[in-house]
Amino acid sequence: MSTNQNRNTHVTFIGGGNMGRALISGLLVSGFEPNQISVVEANATTALKLYEDFAVQGISALEQIAFDFTKNNVVVMAIKPQDFNMVAKELASKLKHATAPGPLIVSIAAGIRLKDMSRWLDHTRCVRAIPNTPALIGKGITGLFADAAVNAEDRALAQTICKAVGQTVWVSEEKLMDAITAVSGSGPAYVFAFIEAMQSAGEKLGLDTQTARQLAYATLEGATQLAHNSDEHAGILRERVTSKGGTTAAALDVMKHHGWHEILEKAIDAASQRGKAMGDELGKS
Repeated sequence: MSTNQNRNTHVTFIGGGNMGRALISGLLVSGFEPNQISVVEANATTALKLYEDFAVQGISALEQIAFDFTKNNVVVMAIKPQDFNMVAKELASKLKHATAPGPLIVSIAAGIRLKDMSRWLDHTRCVRAIPNTPALIGKGITGLFADAAVNAEDRALAQTICKAVGQTVWVSEEKLMDAITAVSGSGPAYVFAFIEAMQSAGEKLGLDTQTARQLAYATLEGATQLAHNSDEHAGILRERVTSKGGTTAAALDVMKHHGWHEILEKAIDAASQRGKAMGDELGKS
């Protein structure tokens, strides 16, 4: 752990599901101690597993939270969006007793906007975060947004927590969080669908299932790493693989004919529009 601020930090997770578990594991790997982490988890089996695996303190109900305000407290809201309103309003009663400025709230609940979060919590020290599922293996990327009520130190602390499971990016406008949700939050599903199609195509050409799977997975992983480690635009890398009149050109011609590029753009736009609609719906209460 790199700073005194982090050594004096206590992180309380509201929810110990997959993403909460991933963040807890990542924080411990990055240098946090088990006694710096608590998790509110009503499911006794999940809570016991978290304790057995990570030795973090389990809290069975929200009303049992007792903040130590000599610490720099962070609360990570790792709950379902539809539960956020109820949980936030219950947590608000705890925040009223906080020594100013109170805990830093980091929400990883999809679709919950800062203005609604702050209204339900009656609290402005809030950061909105959108991780994606590769965080489960420490390969995620998280989009972050905070308004002017959150200072540079708090932004750095929120980033430290999210970087425990991968990369982070900040956006300057909250409306861009819908784009992040569409590109990276939902993005793993697009990739899984592409792998699924590659494997299926290989099987239809006569490859056995295991071989088709291995080829599809390794090709995607290798191509992604190649692109990641190159300074060249992905379009340039694509052109280098595509010989005129060759096999790759034949495949790409079919994809172009069917408008796959436009289809993907429309799909991602649909995800972004749905994210905006979710924010509108969830914020009505």
